[in-house]
Amino acid sequence: MTIQQVLLLLLLWMWLPHPCHTEMLFRRTPDLRPKSFGGRALGNDGKAIHRQKRGWMWNQFFLLEEYTGSDYQYVGKLHSDQDKGDGSLKYILSGDGAGTLFIIDEKTGDIHATRRIDREEKAFYTLRAQAINRRTLRPVEPESEFVIKIHDINDNEPTFPEEIYTASVPEMSVVGTSVVQVTATDADDPSYGNSARIIYSILQGQPYFSVEPETGIIRTALPNMNRENREQYQVVIQAKDMGGQMGGLSGTTTVNITLTDVNDNPPRFPQSTIHLRIPESSPVGTAIGSVKATDADTGKNAEVEYRIIDGDGTDMFDIVTQKDTQEGIITVRKPLDYEARRLYTLKVEAENTHVDPRFYYLGPFKDTAIVKISVEDVDEPPVFSRSSYLFEVHEDIELGTIIGTVMARDPDSASSPIRFSLDRHTDLDRIFNIHSGNGSIYTSKPLDREISQWHNLSVIAAEISNPKDTTRVPVYVRILDVNDNAPQFAVFYDTFVCENARAGQLIQTISAVDKDDPLGGQKFFFSLAAVNPNFTVQDNEDNTARILTRRNGFSRHEISTYLLPVVISDNDYPIQSSTGTLTIRVCACDSRGNMQSCSAEALLLPAGLSTGALVAILLCIIILLVIVVLFAALKRQRKKEPLILSKEDIRDNIVSYNDEGGGEEDTQAFDIGTLRNPAAIEDKKLRRDIIPETLFVPRRTPSAPDNTDVRDFINQRLKEHDTDPSAPPYDSLATYAYEGNDSIAESLSSLESGTTEGDQNYDYLREWGPRFNKLAEMYGGGESDKDTS
Repeated sequence: MTIQQVLLLLLLWMWLPHPCHTEMLFRRTPDLRPKSFGGRALGNDGKAIHRQKRGWMWNQFFLLEEYTGSDYQYVGKLHSDQDKGDGSLKYILSGDGAGTLFIIDEKTGDIHATRRIDREEKAFYTLRAQAINRRTLRPVEPESEFVIKIHDINDNEPTFPEEIYTASVPEMSVVGTSVVQVTATDADDPSYGNSARIIYSILQGQPYFSVEPETGIIRTALPNMNRENREQYQVVIQAKDMGGQMGGLSGTTTVNITLTDVNDNPPRFPQSTIHLRIPESSPVGTAIGSVKATDADTGKNAEVEYRIIDGDGTDMFDIVTQKDTQEGIITVRKPLDYEARRLYTLKVEAENTHVDPRFYYLGPFKDTAIVKISVEDVDEPPVFSRSSYLFEVHEDIELGTIIGTVMARDPDSASSPIRFSLDRHTDLDRIFNIHSGNGSIYTSKPLDREISQWHNLSVIAAEISNPKDTTRVPVYVRILDVNDNAPQFAVFYDTFVCENARAGQLIQTISAVDKDDPLGGQKFFFSLAAVNPNFTVQDNEDNTARILTRRNGFSRHEISTYLLPVVISDNDYPIQSSTGTLTIRVCACDSRGNMQSCSAEALLLPAGLSTGALVAILLCIIILLVIVVLFAALKRQRKKEPLILSKEDIRDNIVSYNDEGGGEEDTQAFDIGTLRNPAAIEDKKLRRDIIPETLFVPRRTPSAPDNTDVRDFINQRLKEHDTDPSAPPYDSLATYAYEGNDSIAESLSSLESGTTEGDQNYDYLREWGPRFNKLAEMYGGGESDKDTS
C-alpha cells in the first residue's frame, strides 16, 4: 500500500463518526469569496494561492431522543482555533430551535438541549453557528451551518389501523388458504436499528389458523373445517418490533373469522315414510299436506326441489316446491273417490338445485321418502249422470208434457234415495215443474218461442236423509218454432195518391214481417181481400208488393180517403194469414208528383205566419214589458216621501218622522242610563236621532252633581243643545225615561187619536199658558187661513 493510499484512508477515517473521537474538522457553509487552501497552486492570474487553515473544530452532534435526566442534555461543543481561552470570543447560535430548544454557552461553545426531544415529531434540526469578537463584535469566522440529528430509540409500539377485523373464508378450504392480511405500523425510524422491524405472531386462534411473521397474512391451518360444526372464530394477532426479540414493544388486534357455507351436505328427510289424510270431497287443487327435507347448509346451498318419481298416485296428485319455506306441498290433481280407492302411495324425491362439483365425493345430493295418502269417506252429495242437460221441445205442446228427465245417484255406499227440485230463481214464471222422485221435467204453462226461445233452469238434487247436502246441474230448454203467427205489415204506411194520377201508377211499396222462424226462411204472398176498382196489388215475389192505381184522376172533394184491405199469407204449415188495411189519402200534387195538400179544408185556410214573424212579434212584446217595468220602478222611486212633506209643514222647525217612537221602551234614541245615573255621564256623544251634515269636535261639559234633580239635568241638557253649533236649526224631540208629573193636558201625541188633522180643535192650546201661544198661533192660524181662503 502506498503512502498516498494510507493518507486517504486516514482522512476518511477522520471524517467518519467514531465513538472515541471527540473533535473533528467542521465544514463551513459555502460563501461567495474565494477560499484558500494549503499548498501552492496557480490561479487564473498566474499568482500563487495559499491554502488557509480550517478554523472551526467541534464535537460530533448526535442526540438521543426521549432524554429523561433532570439536567439539560449535552449535545456537543463548538470551538474555533482562534479561541485563546481568554473570553474574547463570543459564540452565537441560530436556526431551528436556537435559544429555545437549543442553547449555547457564549464563552465555551457548549450546546445543550433544554427539554426532551421526540424523533417522531422531528428527526433533525439545522442550525447556524458563528464566532465574533466580543469587543469589536466582528465575526472572526464566517457563519457555518450544521445539523443535529436525533437518534431514534424504541419508544413506539406497533399499532394496527383497526382494533377489530372481520373476515371470512369458505368452509372445507385446504390448508394455507389465505383469509385476510393485517398490517401494523411503527412510528420509530426504520433506517436505524430494529426499532421499526415488525414480526407478526398469533396469540389466539390456533390450531385453526396461522399468520405469516413478515407479511401478516392469516391462513387456514387445519383441513376440512366444517361450518356446520363451528362457524365463528376469533383470532388475536400480535405485532412486535425489534424483530420480535425480547424487549421489543408489541400491539395486538382481533380478527373475527366466519366460515362461509358451501354445498357439502345433501338434503335428508327426517322420516322415510310420511302419512297424510284427505277427505274425498276435497276439490282439485286442495293442499293435502307438506313434506320437508332438512339441509344443514344455508342460502342457495340449501335450496331443494321436490318431485314425485314413482307410485300409484302420480296422476292423482301434484307436488309444488314452496321457495320461502323449502317445503313440498302435495295437492289434489284429480277428484278423489273413497268408494273407488282408499289409499295411494307416492315416492317423493328432494334434490339440491345448486350442487358443487368439488363435493361429489360426499355422495348424491338428494333423498327420497314414501308418502302414503289415505282417502277419508264423507257423505257426498248426489252426482248427476251429466254435467249439463239440453232438452228441445215445440212451443205448441200441451200442458203437463214431459220435456226430459235428469238422473242422479248417491255416490256413497249407503245409496240414499234422491229428491229433485227446481231452483225457482231460474224459473220465475213457473213455466216448468219437476217430479221430485224421478227427475222428470214437465210444462206447467204454455210455451211461446216468440217470447222466450231459451229457458235456463237449475235442478237441485239432495239426499232424503241429508237434505242440506245438495248438487246442482244446469238444464237448457230450447223452444222449437211452430207456425202460429200470421204475417203483418212491416211498418205503418202513410200512403197518398195524387189527384192527377194515371192508371197503373205506383203509389206505395209494402213489405211484411212474421214472428215465426221457419227452417226454410220467410215467404209471403200479397193479395186484395176483394176486387177494388181503384187500386190493385202486384206481388213482387220477394216478400214485397206494389200498390198501383187502376184509373185516371182522383178528387179529394168527392172522396178524400180510400181504405184498401190487403191479405198477407205465409208459406209454412199450417198456413197463417192476416189482413192489413192501407189508408190512402187523396192529395194535390205538382207536376212532378210531389204532395202539396191532402185536406179539402186546407184550400180555404189563409196562409199562416212564418216562424220569423212569430219570433219578431215575441221580441217586441218582451221589449214592451221591460219598458213598462222600468217606468213603474222610476215612478215609484220619485214618489218616495221626503223628510219634510211640504213647505206648509215648516212651522218653527217642527219635523215630521215616518217612524213611531217606542216610548219608555225605546232605548235607541237616548241613553236612559244617564238619566238614572247622572254621575256616569261620559264625554259628549253625537246625537243618534239625526245625522248632522258637518261634524264638530264635541265639547266636554261638566257633569251634573250627584244630588241634582232630574229636572235640572234636563234643563241643562236642553241649554247645551240650544247652544250646540253642530245641531240643525230646528228642535228635535227626544224620548226620556223621566216623564215628570202628570199633565193636565194629558198626551199631546196624535197617534192615539182617531181623528184627522183637519178635525182637531187647537183652541185649548191658548189655555195652557204663554209657553203654548206659539203652537196656538200656528195651528189656530192655519184654521183661520183656511177659513179666509
